[in-house]
Amino acid sequence: MVRAKKHLGQHFLKDQNIAKRIAESLIGDNYDAVLEIGPGTGVLTQFLIPRFEDLTVIELDRESVAYLNENFPSLKNKIIGGDFLKMPVPEIFPKPFAIVGNFPYNISTQIVFKTLENKELIPEFAGMFQKEVAERIVARPGSKTYGIMSVLVAAYYHAEYLFTVEPGVFNPPPKVQSGVIRLTRKENYQLDCSEKQLYMVVKLAFNQRRKTLRNALKSLNLSLSEDKMYLLGKRAEQLSLEDFIFITKSLETP
Repeated sequence: MVRAKKHLGQHFLKDQNIAKRIAESLIGDNYDAVLEIGPGTGVLTQFLIPRFEDLTVIELDRESVAYLNENFPSLKNKIIGGDFLKMPVPEIFPKPFAIVGNFPYNISTQIVFKTLENKELIPEFAGMFQKEVAERIVARPGSKTYGIMSVLVAAYYHAEYLFTVEPGVFNPPPKVQSGVIRLTRKENYQLDCSEKQLYMVVKLAFNQRRKTLRNALKSLNLSLSEDKMYLLGKRAEQLSLEDFIFITKSLETP
C-alpha cells in the first residue's frame, strides 16, 4: 500500500462518491485531453478513465507512480513521474486540455498560477483545495477572502465553488475542510490592458489592503479622470476586476 508522505502534502482521498463527483465536475467542452495532477492511488483516476480517452496523470511520488503503473494498465505511457510546476506545458500539451485533481495543499496556489500562465491551452480546471484557499479563488469584491488570486483568476475564468469536503474522507485526514471548485475560461479572455501592468497594480493594492488606493498606489502617480477619482478612496477589496483594468489602462494613457 502507498504511504501518504507529509513532505509532499499528501492526503489520499478514499471516498468513492466524492471522487466521482470531482470527475463529473469537468464539463468536457472545448478540449479532448485531460491532465490529472497528483493521482496518488488512483481513486479519482478510475472515474476519469471511462470519461476521457486522452487522460494523462502526473505524480511526483515514485511509490505512487509504481502503484499506478501496476494497477492502471490502460494508462501505459500516460503516467508522468514528475513535478507539474516544472512541466513544460506547451511541449507536452500543444492542444487544449483540462486540469483536474485532489491537489496537494502545499502547492495548490502555485498550480493555479501556472494554469493562468498557460490559460491559452486550459479552457477548464476542476479540483480540490483547502477550503480557505478554494474560497479565496472564487471570492467576489467586498469579501474578506477577496485578494490577488481572486482578481487574477476572474480576469480569465468564471470561478465556481462546487461543494465542501469533510476531513474524514481522506487518509490521513487533514485538520481542515476542503473545497472543490471549477474554473471555466471566459469566451473573451483577452484583457483590454497590459497583463503585466495589471498584475503589478493588483499586487501593489493588496499588499497594503488596509490602505486606500490613494496611498497603496502612491508610487504609480495615478492620474484619473474626475468621474473616477472616487476609486482612490476605496480599498483593494472593494474594487472589481473592471475597476482594476480601468486603473491599469490609466497608467498606459498619458
